[in-house]
Amino acid sequence: MAIELPPSAAPLDALPASALPGHVAAKLHALAAGEEPVSAYLYDPGVAAARARALRAALPGWAEVCYAVKANSFPPVLAALASGVDGFEVASVTEIALAQEAAAAAGRPARLVASGPGKSAPLLAALVEAGVEVVNVESVLELHRLNAAAVRAGRRVPVALRVNPARVPVTGSLHMGGTATQFGVPEADVPEALAVARALPGLDVVGFHVHAVCNNLDAAAHVAYVRWCLDWSARTAAAHGVDLRVVDVGGGIGVAFGGEDPFDLAVFGELMAGVRPPAGVRVVFEPGRWLVADCGYYAAEVTDLKHAYGTWFAVLRGGIHHFQLPTSWEIVHNFAVLPVDAWPHPFPRPEVRDTPVTVVGELCTPEDTLARDVTVSRIRAGDVVVFPNAGSYGWEFAMHEFLGHPRAPRIALGDGAG
Repeated sequence: MAIELPPSAAPLDALPASALPGHVAAKLHALAAGEEPVSAYLYDPGVAAARARALRAALPGWAEVCYAVKANSFPPVLAALASGVDGFEVASVTEIALAQEAAAAAGRPARLVASGPGKSAPLLAALVEAGVEVVNVESVLELHRLNAAAVRAGRRVPVALRVNPARVPVTGSLHMGGTATQFGVPEADVPEALAVARALPGLDVVGFHVHAVCNNLDAAAHVAYVRWCLDWSARTAAAHGVDLRVVDVGGGIGVAFGGEDPFDLAVFGELMAGVRPPAGVRVVFEPGRWLVADCGYYAAEVTDLKHAYGTWFAVLRGGIHHFQLPTSWEIVHNFAVLPVDAWPHPFPRPEVRDTPVTVVGELCTPEDTLARDVTVSRIRAGDVVVFPNAGSYGWEFAMHEFLGHPRAPRIALGDGAG
């Protein structure tokens, strides 16, 4: 996989506290007034719901939106999304249950598609039992395992073969096509995999899954990618006698961390209106990050400020065991410093002004670094560092058990508060 660093990888100034929505700041001030240092995820489910409605409105009627539960599995967020998407993409038994609960709460049937490169026999059996609409299968062995589960259950399961194409004309921060990865079947092996799948009595080959890019910020390029997926699928289906009914183009719509132009949904919608899929073919999108990133905030209190050999460090009651994405992507995920004026201690309060700081966590490893050399106008012990755009691959992506520190609680704001 090739990761291309965006402009946000460069040093920058911290966001002003005024950039935080009022209800987010108010909740954090209330938490800061408590006895425990602040360390929490805050989510506004209504923001995610609005994003889902906007995407659904921008896409043609033939497109289906199946939210990728892995991006954010917080039940209030899933419940808010349930009425704005067509279904959910799941990759574990836990995600199946969460998606079913969210759909039931919305009074809708649980329409599920399934993905993942290492589906175990128990997971495949659970997918069959759940009546998943399409299983995106990643290998010949997985085809056999799924067939065995389907035959035992007396069912015929729709499958789409996940393909790793030899070449994809696509842009994005994370490429998963045309390179050596654990995902999908290499294009050269597709004929063999299709022959196996079509010979298995418990499987119904309905199409292809091509998820070859993540975090694409170019709307026109993403439409070109969708067109390519449709063309490739139609050609391959015709060449191998597949009755093409489903093309799953994955997710891949990107979020601007800072410094980039955001994904232009209006342009995307205008260009998608000109796309014509083959007659009778369902086109499935699996957005995750784009739907939920800006509904979430990760907040952690500054427990100490330290100066060492020319560098100031802000040490948080948190770290990569709560919020690992910035370190994994090697980018600066910008933050705001929320001032907390109360200091109920008899000893001096550390403070720095107009200075670059490196934000680190409480873990016993130098890898626990969330941001480097970000200039702050003021930061004090007891203030709260807040990372916006933390609603995707945050809490779910973290190393919760490392060192045994308390997990960051997840808190719903607005109508989803509980």
